[in-house]
Amino acid sequence: MSFATGSHPTAQSHTMTDMVQEATMERILQEITAVGCRLEGLDTAITSLTAEIKSMRLDIAGFQSRVTGLEQQVTTMEDHINTAQDRDQELLYHCSKLIDLEDRSRRDNVCFFGFPEYIEEMRLAQGRL
Repeated sequence: MSFATGSHPTAQSHTMTDMVQEATMERILQEITAVGCRLEGLDTAITSLTAEIKSMRLDIAGFQSRVTGLEQQVTTMEDHINTAQDRDQELLYHCSKLIDLEDRSRRDNVCFFGFPEYIEEMRLAQGRL
């Protein structure tokens, strides 16, 4: 039996172990590289989402200020409407009062024919009868 360096069973086993370890290390390195690529993609997505969130926050702040302005306008309009309704009620009251006064003033203008207007004329008329 000849013992050559390349044919020694321990040397072959050691070389085989080294090859398996190198293959395993290479596979691990490939997986780490793949994970790194995925993380870069996630980082890009997160950066994009962060920018969109900031943009949305600015939009929301703009909407909030617009809503605040609209709420103030609604409050002002409600005040104007309440004032107008109060004036309308007051006008209705005064209209009904005016109609009543006109009706009362017309009562004195009723003429009955055949009846004397004044009490004295009535007495004179009674005296003639």
